[in-house]
Amino acid sequence: MKTFRLFFILSGLLLTTNVFAQLQSPAQIYPGLFEQVQMQQVYTDGKTFVDARPKARPTAIMQAYRIEHIKKGFNIQDFAHKYFDVPAVSSTVYRSNVSAGVRKHIDTLWTVLQHVADTVKGTSLLPLPYNYVVPGGRFREIYYWDSYFTMLGLAESKRYDLIESMVKNFAYLIDRYGHIPNGNRTYYLSRSQPPFFSLMVELLAKYKGKEILVTYRPQLIKEYQYWMHGAVALKPGAAVEHTIRLADGSLLNRYWDSNNTPREESYREDVLAGRQTTQKPPDFYRNIRAAAESGWDFSSRWMADGKTLATIQTTSLAAVDLNSLIYHLETVIARSYTISVNTKMAAFYQRKAALRKVAVLKYCWDKQNGCFKDYQWQRKKLSNQISIAMAYPLFFNLADKEQAEKVAALIQKRFLQQGGVATTAVNTGQQWDAPNGWAPLQYITIKGLQNYGYSLLAKTIAQRWMQLNIASFKQTGKLLEKYDVQNGSAKAGGGEYPLQDGFGWTNGVLLKLMNEFK
Repeated sequence: MKTFRLFFILSGLLLTTNVFAQLQSPAQIYPGLFEQVQMQQVYTDGKTFVDARPKARPTAIMQAYRIEHIKKGFNIQDFAHKYFDVPAVSSTVYRSNVSAGVRKHIDTLWTVLQHVADTVKGTSLLPLPYNYVVPGGRFREIYYWDSYFTMLGLAESKRYDLIESMVKNFAYLIDRYGHIPNGNRTYYLSRSQPPFFSLMVELLAKYKGKEILVTYRPQLIKEYQYWMHGAVALKPGAAVEHTIRLADGSLLNRYWDSNNTPREESYREDVLAGRQTTQKPPDFYRNIRAAAESGWDFSSRWMADGKTLATIQTTSLAAVDLNSLIYHLETVIARSYTISVNTKMAAFYQRKAALRKVAVLKYCWDKQNGCFKDYQWQRKKLSNQISIAMAYPLFFNLADKEQAEKVAALIQKRFLQQGGVATTAVNTGQQWDAPNGWAPLQYITIKGLQNYGYSLLAKTIAQRWMQLNIASFKQTGKLLEKYDVQNGSAKAGGGEYPLQDGFGWTNGVLLKLMNEFK
């Protein structure tokens, strides 16, 4: 075991070096100018400026700003428009032929949403070597966990070439930066997203053979090291970065961000929200960023009082979805070693997966309510909030039969709605709460229920979701980022930006379900 311990320590040191070898983000390139543009809302959407293309060298822009901004009558809006080009919004120029049907719409969008990263100097975009699919709307770059659900649809369309290109891009990001960022932007480098890379590799292996697991094993291991960085030296009852060691020595994971400042793409929103909390600003911003890493930005799931953003406590929670995903990552690495007939390393990762399963079942199972929850590791108690994240242990076959039965009953009683399953059972005005439903969570829930024999409930969810998606498409000619499943409507609300269309993961999940539930 000493060899393995040394292996992880050395790997961790390499990872740390990699992570801090980062490119400058817009806030670092344009100090002062950045804050003024964002706080004065030169652009309605804070993401616009951080994605903008400079018309001159950044040093020349900053020199002009230092001279001009102290002059009487200086207009920040005029200055920004003079020196920056606003980015185009993906998919806005595309208008679907509704009469051709939703399948034709999705097939066409694979081309509309396909990109090769821009390499223009001065932008925040991180170049990628291969083609990829973006979600659409304001999301003009690749997103980590979105991409797995997009790939499900690409597989149905037999676009295996594009799936492989995207897997190669994610492997490149891991090799280049030590992890897969939230998206391929410099301002996203400080965090990741739910780790679906092992599922992507597994999906590709279905079409290219099991040796694919061996091919991408180096990147799978690097991803694992990113999430487990600092675990070796961690004492019971403490946490470092993404890793928590509980009192009994068990290891679980949490969402985390290496920065503790307002998010650049939502700078003004975070600054204003920070004025409403009693938390120290660095703690509050870290919790906000960690929630962004979870993909659930934002939800009552992360709020101590279950309703207000000011009480956000993301880093205090061992997240049930995250730990289910890392369990899968451990099992895939183990399988890759089994394929290579390396029984020693296969057993090493199988042991890690087994220990994680025990910890998830011990700490994240709420016997009283019959569901899986996040665990508040500092207070040594389960979170009070219930969410559809409870389906993740079923999706990854972590639950026993009795637990699955109780989860299925709770989903049917409290989460099943007219248009699918809601994200939570409470309405806070946040987008990852009721009445909203999201494609990835429909898929996780449906497959999780199927794993334990609840096929009728799974089919009901799938049919309701498909009906909502297709009815909305017939009315609008669009597939959207999220839906109001409670009222069976395309008018989902909440969040920091308007409802987006495109939409990568909605397209992928819908096509997958349409082919399965014909």
